[in-house]
Amino acid sequence: MVSTGEIRGYNGLVTKIDTQNSPIAPEVRNSPSGSSSPDEREAMSDSKRGTSAPKIYELDPLGDSRWQPFVQQHPNASVFHTTGWLRSLSLTYGYSPVVFTNTSPIGELKNGLLFCRIQSWITGSRLVSLPFSDHCEPLVSSTDELGSLVDRLQTSIEQENWRYLEFRPVQGGFQPKRAKGDFQAAKLYYWHRLDLRPNIENIFLGFHKASVQRRIRHAEKAGLVCERGRSDKLLKDFYSLLTLTRRRHRLPPQPFAWFQNLVDCMGDSLEIRVTYQQQVPTDAILTLRFRNTVYYKYGCSDRKFKKLGATTLLLWQAIQDAKAGGAKEFDLGRSEVDNEGLLAFKDHWANGRTQIVYWRYPASHSLEMTEEQRLNVAKRLIGWVPYRLLAMAGRLIYRHIG
Repeated sequence: MVSTGEIRGYNGLVTKIDTQNSPIAPEVRNSPSGSSSPDEREAMSDSKRGTSAPKIYELDPLGDSRWQPFVQQHPNASVFHTTGWLRSLSLTYGYSPVVFTNTSPIGELKNGLLFCRIQSWITGSRLVSLPFSDHCEPLVSSTDELGSLVDRLQTSIEQENWRYLEFRPVQGGFQPKRAKGDFQAAKLYYWHRLDLRPNIENIFLGFHKASVQRRIRHAEKAGLVCERGRSDKLLKDFYSLLTLTRRRHRLPPQPFAWFQNLVDCMGDSLEIRVTYQQQVPTDAILTLRFRNTVYYKYGCSDRKFKKLGATTLLLWQAIQDAKAGGAKEFDLGRSEVDNEGLLAFKDHWANGRTQIVYWRYPASHSLEMTEEQRLNVAKRLIGWVPYRLLAMAGRLIYRHIG
């Protein structure tokens, strides 16, 4: 059972949310089967449960050859389900990705609930789907299938003494039938996406005239040099701008290793774009691609060059290239509901917002801090840390935040 209708945040405020009874996923096509990983193991057996319910198995998505082909063809999969993203999380933060499924280790993979095991002596042990990811839809074919998997997983959580499990679905009707106990809404975000199916001229005309269209034209006349790729130079320039941006907000930057691992593991699906004025980097963005969607994941800038409007130019170039490359959607990512500046910025690009609600079980843990809230606590704690030590602080604390 899922509690719907409102969300109570960590600060006790209640925000109304939309709850639509839409299906979790359309019918799933069969994916090519492969050899099972030696690390697969059965998570729960009928003998332990004393019931005739289907067994639930664990598989390692980084070692099981069935996972990536299954993700590649599943209609609800995203870049956050891919092995490249999961391997980057594992290498950087030590998280252990795991998939729960009712498909046997030798069967053709039909479904999967993807999580990362997070073990922290500071913030506790939990299962999150997925840390540092905007969303992660359960890859199932029906609400009944989801309910059956979640019901067994809830019992496993209690037996293994995890504090809670967290889902980050994008579908409005997250209602796992037959799941025992309540899921509680833990966090609400707004999600912006730009439809790339119209022609490029109409896409441009759909942008806010003053805040986007004029700034693009201004930036095009500013004599900026734009470079894109995955080179070491671009990565270093991107990270230097990211560090400046995080410093402005008194936040530690993510570890450099995180971005290096993304470059190494995501391959050609990752692209860095940097603008330069007289060889000085001014703005940068990092995008990812999976199938017909391009994801704007990170953006950063040097405030001294704000008047140039270079980030606007970079996004417009990324959108044009995505359209030319056959993409149907440009994902601008999630935003916190109280981040009015970021929401306004994205509203100028994409008409309309979608709500994303993160759900937790047990419900008693729904009021515990989310990633952003943990980061805000860290911000207060490390406010006194000198700039040169912020990167070190990031390396130490981010693995406990996800």
